[in-house]
Amino acid sequence: MGILWSYMKERAWAAALLALCTAILAAVLHLYALPAEAAGYGGLLCAAVLAVWGAVDFLRYRRHVLLLESLEGQAALLLDRLPDPRGRAEEACRALLLELDGARRTAESDASARQREASDYYTMWAHQIKTPIAAMGLMLQGDDSRRGRELAAELFRIERYVELVLGYLRLDGGGTDYLIREYSVDPILRQAARRYAPLFIRSKVSLDLRETGLRALTDEKWLQLVVEQILSNAVKYAPGGQVTVCGQEDWIVISDNGMGIAREDLPRIFERGFTGCNGRLDKRATGIGLYLCREICRRLGHTITVDSEQGRGTKVTIGLARPYLEVE
Repeated sequence: MGILWSYMKERAWAAALLALCTAILAAVLHLYALPAEAAGYGGLLCAAVLAVWGAVDFLRYRRHVLLLESLEGQAALLLDRLPDPRGRAEEACRALLLELDGARRTAESDASARQREASDYYTMWAHQIKTPIAAMGLMLQGDDSRRGRELAAELFRIERYVELVLGYLRLDGGGTDYLIREYSVDPILRQAARRYAPLFIRSKVSLDLRETGLRALTDEKWLQLVVEQILSNAVKYAPGGQVTVCGQEDWIVISDNGMGIAREDLPRIFERGFTGCNGRLDKRATGIGLYLCREICRRLGHTITVDSEQGRGTKVTIGLARPYLEVE
């Protein structure tokens, strides 16, 4: 019905032209004192011809519209399937569409090439910076002074940021170096806790790491990265407090009694680059950590949720139950 109404509006000029011709014919017949029935008869003949033409034209119009509507949303990929132009104007429009599509493809290709170059450069930089970081770590191993411990802690932060950058580049570049197997979760949690033990000690944060007994179909490296990022946030925002890591059914639960997250920030904490109220207090916050956690969990088939109350702490729940993951 919508197509018919659209057609009638677009072809209203034909009915108006028929009425005008009939009126002219009636005026001419009247001037020559001829019977008015002749004008009506002529008008009926013209109307019959117009009706036949209109039916044929409507069927062509309907087929044309339905084809265009079927290509809606994919015209950039299927320009060669556009219906043949009907007239000079449609031919010019088609040529313009092809020209615009060519310009779009060129722009996308250039942007993709620039993005690959930038990603390759940053990946190379991140790998190269690991060498001086490792060298500085070796230099500080024998220094047990307060200054040495502080330098080691800051060096660990730098190493962590580099790993975060590499993780971001791999995800943003569509990396698929996942090794999905059934793992025991407790060794992953212990390894993450050992890595962050110096920061826990320096920040005077106590860690209650409980045995979970969980097993999960996951990727060990990427799941550990998620856990480490959550622990990093807990240490940062709960100085002098306590962090608890435990298991509940098929979930890893990491909770702290730190400053918590503002209620208005909770819906946006997984957005890329969002730092919120806490981020404005800590100028070093990038808003990348939780975004990476969500993306990694999504690609592994896990879930991640955050419950928090400002001033009372934060609880992060990582859901591991994904039976459809394929075991290698």
